[in-house]
Amino acid sequence: MNAGIIGLGKYVPEKVVTNFDLEKTLDTNDEWIRTRTGIEERRIAGPEENTSDLAYNAAINAIENANITADQIGLILVATVTPDRGFPSVACQIQERLGAVNAAAMDVSAACSGFIYALATAKQFIESKSYQYILVVGVEKLSKITDWNDRNTAVLFGDGACAAVVSEVSEGRGILSFELGADGTGGKHLFLNDEHTITMNGREVFKFAVRQMGESAVSVLDKAGLSKQDVDLLIPHQANIRIMEASRERLELPEEKLSKHIHKYGNTSSASIGLALADELEDGKIKDDDIIVLVGFGGGLTWGAAVIKWGK
Repeated sequence: MNAGIIGLGKYVPEKVVTNFDLEKTLDTNDEWIRTRTGIEERRIAGPEENTSDLAYNAAINAIENANITADQIGLILVATVTPDRGFPSVACQIQERLGAVNAAAMDVSAACSGFIYALATAKQFIESKSYQYILVVGVEKLSKITDWNDRNTAVLFGDGACAAVVSEVSEGRGILSFELGADGTGGKHLFLNDEHTITMNGREVFKFAVRQMGESAVSVLDKAGLSKQDVDLLIPHQANIRIMEASRERLELPEEKLSKHIHKYGNTSSASIGLALADELEDGKIKDDDIIVLVGFGGGLTWGAAVIKWGK
Protein backbone atom coordinates (compact mmCIF):
# COMPACT_ATOMS: atom_id res chain seq x y z
CA MET A 1 0.00 0.00 0.00
CA ASN A 2 1.24 3.48 -0.89
CA ALA A 3 0.08 6.69 0.81
CA GLY A 4 -0.25 9.90 -1.19
CA ILE A 5 -2.14 13.16 -1.54
CA ILE A 6 -5.61 12.82 -3.06
CA GLY A 7 -6.84 16.36 -2.38
CA LEU A 8 -5.29 19.80 -1.85
CA GLY A 9 -6.59 23.10 -0.59
CA LYS A 10 -5.24 26.49 0.42
CA TYR A 11 -6.36 29.73 2.00
CA VAL A 12 -4.69 33.12 2.38
CA PRO A 13 -6.09 36.28 4.01
CA GLU A 14 -7.33 39.05 1.74
CA LYS A 15 -5.10 41.80 3.12
CA VAL A 16 -1.91 42.32 1.10
CA VAL A 17 1.06 44.14 2.65
CA THR A 18 3.68 45.14 0.09
CA ASN A 19 7.30 46.07 0.57
CA PHE A 20 6.30 49.66 -0.20
CA ASP A 21 3.88 49.54 2.74
CA LEU A 22 6.72 48.45 5.03
CA GLU A 23 8.92 51.28 3.75
CA LYS A 24 6.56 53.69 5.52
CA THR A 25 7.23 52.26 8.98
CA LEU A 26 10.67 50.60 8.75
CA ASP A 27 14.16 51.71 7.76
CA THR A 28 14.14 49.52 4.64
CA ASN A 29 13.08 49.62 1.00
CA ASP A 30 11.54 47.46 -1.68
CA GLU A 31 14.79 46.84 -3.58
CA TRP A 32 16.65 45.70 -0.45
CA ILE A 33 13.88 43.24 0.49
CA ARG A 34 13.42 41.88 -3.04
CA THR A 35 17.10 41.35 -3.82
CA ARG A 36 17.92 39.68 -0.49
CA THR A 37 14.78 37.62 0.09
CA GLY A 38 12.72 37.46 -3.12
CA ILE A 39 9.66 38.75 -1.26
CA GLU A 40 7.46 41.44 -2.81
CA GLU A 41 4.32 41.14 -0.70
CA ARG A 42 2.71 39.01 1.99
CA ARG A 43 -0.81 38.26 3.25
CA ILE A 44 -1.70 39.40 6.75
CA ALA A 45 -4.72 38.18 8.70
CA GLY A 46 -6.88 40.70 10.53
CA PRO A 47 -7.41 40.67 14.30
CA GLU A 48 -10.71 38.83 13.83
CA GLU A 49 -9.10 35.98 11.84
CA ASN A 50 -7.38 33.31 13.92
CA THR A 51 -5.05 30.49 12.95
CA SER A 52 -7.95 28.05 13.25
CA ASP A 53 -9.99 30.13 10.79
CA LEU A 54 -7.22 29.95 8.19
CA ALA A 55 -6.86 26.20 8.80
CA TYR A 56 -10.60 25.59 8.51
CA ASN A 57 -10.89 27.37 5.17
CA ALA A 58 -7.95 25.46 3.67
CA ALA A 59 -9.33 22.18 5.05
CA ILE A 60 -12.76 22.73 3.49
CA ASN A 61 -11.11 23.22 0.10
CA ALA A 62 -8.96 20.08 0.46
CA ILE A 63 -11.90 17.89 1.51
CA GLU A 64 -13.94 19.09 -1.47
CA ASN A 65 -10.97 18.55 -3.78
CA ALA A 66 -10.57 14.99 -2.49
CA ASN A 67 -14.28 14.33 -3.05
CA ILE A 68 -14.82 12.95 0.44
CA THR A 69 -16.90 14.05 3.43
CA ALA A 70 -15.56 15.28 6.77
CA ASP A 71 -16.96 12.31 8.68
CA GLN A 72 -14.73 9.98 6.63
CA ILE A 73 -11.57 11.53 8.08
CA GLY A 74 -9.89 9.36 10.72
CA LEU A 75 -7.15 11.74 11.85
CA ILE A 76 -6.43 15.46 11.66
CA LEU A 77 -2.81 16.65 11.89
CA VAL A 78 -2.23 20.40 12.04
CA ALA A 79 1.33 21.68 11.68
CA THR A 80 1.62 25.09 13.35
CA VAL A 81 3.64 27.14 15.82
CA THR A 82 0.97 29.82 16.12
CA PRO A 83 -2.09 28.08 17.62
CA ASP A 84 -4.99 30.21 18.80
CA ARG A 85 -4.14 29.16 22.36
CA GLY A 86 -2.15 26.55 24.26
CA PHE A 87 -5.10 24.16 24.10
CA PRO A 88 -7.38 22.93 22.71
CA SER A 89 -5.27 22.26 19.64
CA VAL A 90 -6.08 23.84 16.29
CA ALA A 91 -6.74 20.28 15.08
CA CYS A 92 -9.48 19.86 17.69
CA GLN A 93 -10.96 23.25 16.88
CA ILE A 94 -11.30 22.51 13.18
CA GLN A 95 -12.49 18.97 13.89
CA GLU A 96 -15.54 20.51 15.54
CA ARG A 97 -16.13 23.06 12.77
CA LEU A 98 -15.69 20.54 9.99
CA GLY A 99 -17.99 18.02 11.63
CA ALA A 100 -15.21 15.42 11.44
CA VAL A 101 -16.84 13.47 14.24
CA ASN A 102 -14.80 10.29 13.68
CA ALA A 103 -11.37 11.94 13.64
CA ALA A 104 -8.64 11.93 16.23
CA ALA A 105 -6.84 15.27 16.26
CA MET A 106 -3.50 16.73 17.26
CA ASP A 107 -1.11 19.55 16.41
CA VAL A 108 2.48 19.05 15.24
CA SER A 109 5.12 21.64 16.20
CA ALA A 110 8.18 21.58 13.95
CA ALA A 111 8.10 25.19 12.70
CA CYS A 112 8.71 25.54 8.95
CA SER A 113 9.35 21.79 8.61
CA GLY A 114 5.95 21.03 10.13
CA PHE A 115 4.06 20.21 6.93
CA ILE A 116 6.59 17.53 5.98
CA TYR A 117 6.64 16.15 9.55
CA ALA A 118 2.85 15.85 9.41
CA LEU A 119 2.89 14.29 5.93
CA ALA A 120 5.41 11.68 7.06
CA THR A 121 3.27 10.91 10.11
CA ALA A 122 0.17 10.54 7.95
CA LYS A 123 2.02 8.17 5.62
CA GLN A 124 2.70 5.78 8.51
CA PHE A 125 -0.91 5.71 9.67
CA ILE A 126 -2.26 5.14 6.15
CA GLU A 127 0.21 2.42 5.25
CA SER A 128 -0.38 0.62 8.56
CA LYS A 129 -4.12 0.75 7.72
CA SER A 130 -4.90 2.61 10.95
CA TYR A 131 -6.89 5.24 9.03
CA GLN A 132 -8.33 5.51 5.52
CA TYR A 133 -8.25 9.31 5.21
CA ILE A 134 -6.03 11.77 7.08
CA LEU A 135 -6.28 15.55 6.89
CA VAL A 136 -2.91 17.31 7.05
CA VAL A 137 -2.92 21.08 7.53
CA GLY A 138 0.00 23.52 7.56
CA VAL A 139 -1.07 26.89 8.94
CA GLU A 140 0.43 30.00 10.50
CA LYS A 141 -0.61 33.41 11.68
CA LEU A 142 2.95 34.65 12.02
CA SER A 143 1.85 38.27 12.05
CA LYS A 144 0.86 37.87 15.70
CA ILE A 145 4.40 36.86 16.75
CA THR A 146 6.28 39.26 14.47
CA ASP A 147 7.96 42.35 15.92
CA TRP A 148 6.83 44.90 13.35
CA ASN A 149 9.56 47.30 14.50
CA ASP A 150 12.36 44.81 13.78
CA ARG A 151 13.36 45.33 10.15
CA ASN A 152 15.35 42.08 10.11
CA THR A 153 12.28 39.90 10.67
CA ALA A 154 9.23 42.08 9.93
CA VAL A 155 9.90 41.95 6.18
CA LEU A 156 9.98 38.15 6.07
CA PHE A 157 6.76 36.68 7.37
CA GLY A 158 3.18 36.23 6.24
CA ASP A 159 0.00 34.33 7.11
CA GLY A 160 -1.69 31.47 5.28
CA ALA A 161 -2.80 27.84 5.28
CA CYS A 162 -2.58 24.73 3.14
CA ALA A 163 -4.32 21.38 3.55
CA ALA A 164 -3.92 17.93 2.06
CA VAL A 165 -6.01 14.78 2.29
CA VAL A 166 -3.72 11.76 2.50
CA SER A 167 -4.99 8.30 1.59
CA GLU A 168 -4.07 5.17 -0.34
CA VAL A 169 -2.97 5.77 -3.92
CA SER A 170 -2.12 3.44 -6.80
CA GLU A 171 1.02 1.29 -6.77
CA GLY A 172 4.20 3.24 -7.42
CA ARG A 173 2.67 6.63 -6.67
CA GLY A 174 2.46 8.70 -3.50
CA ILE A 175 5.08 9.53 -0.87
CA LEU A 176 8.05 7.40 -1.95
CA SER A 177 10.50 8.43 0.77
CA PHE A 178 11.03 10.99 3.51
CA GLU A 179 13.65 12.27 5.93
CA LEU A 180 13.07 14.08 9.21
CA GLY A 181 15.75 15.59 11.40
CA ALA A 182 16.48 17.97 14.25
CA ASP A 183 19.41 19.69 15.93
CA GLY A 184 18.31 21.15 19.24
CA THR A 185 21.68 22.81 19.74
CA GLY A 186 20.68 25.29 17.03
CA GLY A 187 17.46 26.31 18.76
CA LYS A 188 19.12 29.49 20.02
CA HIS A 189 19.37 30.78 16.45
CA LEU A 190 15.60 30.91 15.81
CA PHE A 191 13.09 31.03 18.64
CA LEU A 192 10.08 32.73 20.23
CA ASN A 193 11.43 35.14 22.83
CA ASP A 194 9.94 36.16 26.18
CA GLU A 195 8.08 39.00 24.46
CA HIS A 196 6.41 36.36 22.27
CA THR A 197 8.03 37.61 19.07
CA ILE A 198 10.39 35.87 16.66
CA THR A 199 14.12 36.21 17.28
CA MET A 200 16.45 35.04 14.52
CA ASN A 201 20.19 34.96 13.89
CA GLY A 202 19.87 35.31 10.15
CA ARG A 203 23.48 34.48 9.33
CA GLU A 204 23.49 31.19 11.27
CA VAL A 205 20.06 30.13 10.00
CA PHE A 206 21.13 30.87 6.42
CA LYS A 207 24.26 28.72 6.72
CA PHE A 208 22.30 25.85 8.27
CA ALA A 209 19.52 26.03 5.69
CA VAL A 210 21.79 26.11 2.63
CA ARG A 211 23.69 23.06 3.85
CA GLN A 212 20.79 21.02 5.20
CA MET A 213 18.23 21.57 2.44
CA GLY A 214 20.67 20.37 -0.20
CA GLU A 215 21.77 17.35 1.83
CA SER A 216 18.20 16.32 2.66
CA ALA A 217 17.01 16.66 -0.94
CA VAL A 218 19.81 14.38 -2.14
CA SER A 219 19.17 11.94 0.72
CA VAL A 220 15.46 11.41 0.00
CA LEU A 221 16.15 10.86 -3.68
CA ASP A 222 18.68 8.17 -2.73
CA LYS A 223 16.13 6.56 -0.41
CA ALA A 224 13.57 6.52 -3.24
CA GLY A 225 16.11 4.97 -5.63
CA LEU A 226 15.99 8.02 -7.86
CA SER A 227 18.55 10.43 -9.28
CA LYS A 228 18.67 14.19 -9.71
CA GLN A 229 17.75 13.72 -13.36
CA ASP A 230 14.42 12.16 -12.33
CA VAL A 231 13.18 15.31 -10.58
CA ASP A 232 10.40 17.22 -12.34
CA LEU A 233 9.83 19.86 -9.65
CA LEU A 234 11.60 21.01 -6.48
CA ILE A 235 9.37 22.69 -3.91
CA PRO A 236 11.54 24.08 -1.12
CA HIS A 237 10.37 25.95 1.96
CA GLN A 238 9.72 29.48 0.72
CA ALA A 239 11.96 31.32 3.18
CA ASN A 240 14.57 33.11 1.11
CA ILE A 241 15.21 33.04 -2.63
CA ARG A 242 18.96 32.60 -2.12
CA ILE A 243 18.45 29.51 0.05
CA MET A 244 15.94 28.14 -2.46
CA GLU A 245 18.36 28.67 -5.35
CA ALA A 246 21.12 26.93 -3.40
CA SER A 247 18.97 23.83 -3.03
CA ARG A 248 18.19 23.91 -6.76
CA GLU A 249 21.89 24.13 -7.60
CA ARG A 250 22.66 21.21 -5.27
CA LEU A 251 20.29 19.07 -7.35
CA GLU A 252 21.69 20.55 -10.59
CA LEU A 253 18.19 21.46 -11.76
CA PRO A 254 17.29 24.08 -14.37
CA GLU A 255 15.59 27.19 -13.03
CA GLU A 256 12.17 26.20 -14.42
CA LYS A 257 12.11 23.18 -12.09
CA LEU A 258 12.23 25.35 -8.96
CA SER A 259 8.89 26.33 -7.42
CA LYS A 260 9.00 30.02 -6.52
CA HIS A 261 6.02 31.60 -4.80
CA ILE A 262 7.85 33.50 -2.07
CA HIS A 263 7.22 36.80 -3.89
CA LYS A 264 3.47 36.47 -3.21
CA TYR A 265 3.35 35.16 0.34
CA GLY A 266 6.69 35.66 2.09
CA ASN A 267 7.68 33.04 4.65
CA THR A 268 4.52 31.34 5.93
CA SER A 269 6.38 28.68 7.93
CA SER A 270 4.32 25.47 8.19
CA ALA A 271 2.04 26.62 5.34
CA SER A 272 4.83 27.48 2.92
CA ILE A 273 5.51 24.20 1.09
CA GLY A 274 1.84 23.22 0.84
CA LEU A 275 0.86 26.65 -0.48
CA ALA A 276 3.50 26.39 -3.21
CA LEU A 277 2.34 22.85 -4.05
CA ALA A 278 -1.28 23.99 -4.34
CA ASP A 279 -0.30 26.93 -6.55
CA GLU A 280 1.77 24.72 -8.86
CA LEU A 281 -1.17 22.35 -9.22
CA GLU A 282 -3.56 25.25 -9.93
CA ASP A 283 -1.16 26.57 -12.56
CA GLY A 284 -1.08 23.20 -14.33
CA LYS A 285 2.63 22.71 -13.62
CA ILE A 286 2.15 19.25 -12.06
CA LYS A 287 0.95 16.20 -13.97
CA ASP A 288 0.44 12.56 -13.03
CA ASP A 289 3.65 10.61 -12.37
CA ASP A 290 5.78 13.74 -11.95
CA ILE A 291 8.54 13.34 -9.36
CA ILE A 292 8.33 16.16 -6.81
CA VAL A 293 10.86 16.87 -4.06
CA LEU A 294 9.63 18.75 -0.99
CA VAL A 295 12.28 20.08 1.38
CA GLY A 296 12.25 22.47 4.31
CA PHE A 297 13.94 23.65 7.49
CA GLY A 298 12.73 25.48 10.54
CA GLY A 299 13.13 26.53 14.14
CA GLY A 300 14.20 23.77 16.48
CA LEU A 301 16.30 23.51 14.44
CA THR A 302 14.39 21.01 12.32
CA TRP A 303 14.44 19.78 8.74
CA GLY A 304 12.42 17.50 6.54
CA ALA A 305 12.21 16.30 2.97
CA ALA A 306 10.01 13.99 0.93
CA VAL A 307 9.77 12.59 -2.58
CA ILE A 308 6.31 12.28 -4.09
CA LYS A 309 5.32 10.60 -7.33
CA TRP A 310 2.20 12.56 -8.13
CA GLY A 311 -1.15 10.98 -8.83
CA LYS A 312 -3.97 9.01 -7.27
